[in-house]
Amino acid sequence: MANKNVELASGDQYPLTGLGLWKVPQDACAELVYTALKLGYRLLDGAADYGNEVQAGEGLARAIKEGIVSREEVTVVSKLWNTYHAAEHVEAACRRSLKDWGVDYFDVYYIHMPISLKYVDPETRYPPGWSYDGTPTGKLELEDSPYHQTWAAMERLVDLGLVKNIAISNMAGAMIADLMRYARIKPAVLQVELHPYLAQPNLVRLAQAFNIHVTAYSSFGPVSWVGISDAVVAKCEPLFTHPVVVKIASSYNATAAQVILRWATKKGISVIPKSSSEARLKENLDNEKVELSEDDLQAIDDLDVGLRFADPAGIDPRLAMYA
Repeated sequence: MANKNVELASGDQYPLTGLGLWKVPQDACAELVYTALKLGYRLLDGAADYGNEVQAGEGLARAIKEGIVSREEVTVVSKLWNTYHAAEHVEAACRRSLKDWGVDYFDVYYIHMPISLKYVDPETRYPPGWSYDGTPTGKLELEDSPYHQTWAAMERLVDLGLVKNIAISNMAGAMIADLMRYARIKPAVLQVELHPYLAQPNLVRLAQAFNIHVTAYSSFGPVSWVGISDAVVAKCEPLFTHPVVVKIASSYNATAAQVILRWATKKGISVIPKSSSEARLKENLDNEKVELSEDDLQAIDDLDVGLRFADPAGIDPRLAMYA
């Protein structure tokens, strides 16, 4: 069974299950991308901030060279980092990511966060990270770059043929509604933290009402945030061992990971899990073969407690984008 695609507002196809490249080490990234493409993945979700776009591009290039895929068959994704929100920096940032990936266009290009940080010259430090001086405890310097100006610069990327679809990430409902009032080219995708502990049903319904496809990140909840948001992680049972998930997985002879991913894809929400294991990559991709019942979906829905792991307000209260 071929994995399912959804159709974006532009008419382009977008897979329900893809490979996320956050936290993939540079020395493992090329091989991971190549292996994933061999297994059947056709969505590669990257970002300038991940620091591995060169290596991801090498894996893609190898798969294309060997005839495993054509460029047109793969949905390649990147994201505009916070330090490049000023309109005059958007195109250069996109072109840098295109060069690193070794491709002529992105299928989807996100604004990574609705947060504008002071510009850092990529010749000085790349990727720039959060603090202005690049240190873990350094000060955050905000920049007065209105979102509507950044969005207009994103629209120009489409006009130039550098990007097929522009998209938004980590954005709350009120800001999405505002964006839809002035956007000449509407956002095609919304990517947000979404898992059974943070189902965000109202935000999903809002996006769908605007014909914006939803992609979930951190589908497995706390496991991705160990060592980053430990205080929040400590508040909950790991999803892989939660009795509700384990019981459902056992009834279908599936893995807990497959059940968690299928809970989203069954609703038409794309997922982008990461794994370094070829066996788990295959299992994750096969989540769409698990046919959960409505009762199963409701049981997992009931785990929602609004528990968020990715909240930059923990870095600086001025970054409380979800308030």
